[in-house]
Amino acid sequence: MYLIVGLGNPGREYEKTRHNVGFVAIDYLTQELGVNMTKLKFKGICGEGFIGTEKCIFLKPQTFMNLSGQSVKEVADFYKIEPENIIVIYDDVTLDVGKVRIRPSGSAGGHNGMKNIIYLLNSDEFPRVRFGVGAPQHDLSDHVLGRFNEEDGVAVTRAIKKIEDILSVIIKMGVSEAMSRFNNKVL
Repeated sequence: MYLIVGLGNPGREYEKTRHNVGFVAIDYLTQELGVNMTKLKFKGICGEGFIGTEKCIFLKPQTFMNLSGQSVKEVADFYKIEPENIIVIYDDVTLDVGKVRIRPSGSAGGHNGMKNIIYLLNSDEFPRVRFGVGAPQHDLSDHVLGRFNEEDGVAVTRAIKKIEDILSVIIKMGVSEAMSRFNNKVL
């Protein structure tokens, strides 16, 4: 079983912001897979479905970004999902808009949602899919809580539409294969 987590902030004022790329990816993915995301459980919105033959729990934590680990840990503990089967999808300001970077593990890289997940899971040994949202010109907070212009929105949407393919490769063939197929490529 896999736990697929998209990071973001709850509430209408945060919809479609750079920081909510993880939520957007989960929304797109679950719509494509026909997964009903209506359960309010584990401090998040979740649903169950399959990627290929693998059962997956899809999760959008509702704890606000900096406390995302609370929701992730509750689901992981309840279903006894090991970190290597938890895949986290989130925004990355160090990547150009629309680029994707997949990693098998690693540090939070300054991302507060990831810091909290790593801390509460007591592990950084879980795969992650990062979507580039571009570097801030001024204030980081204003940047990640801001919305995309039309051109950047098109680039991010195009990348997000590859999330099912990315996750399928991670699950079926491993993170290394997904990295070679998708990292730093224009999708």
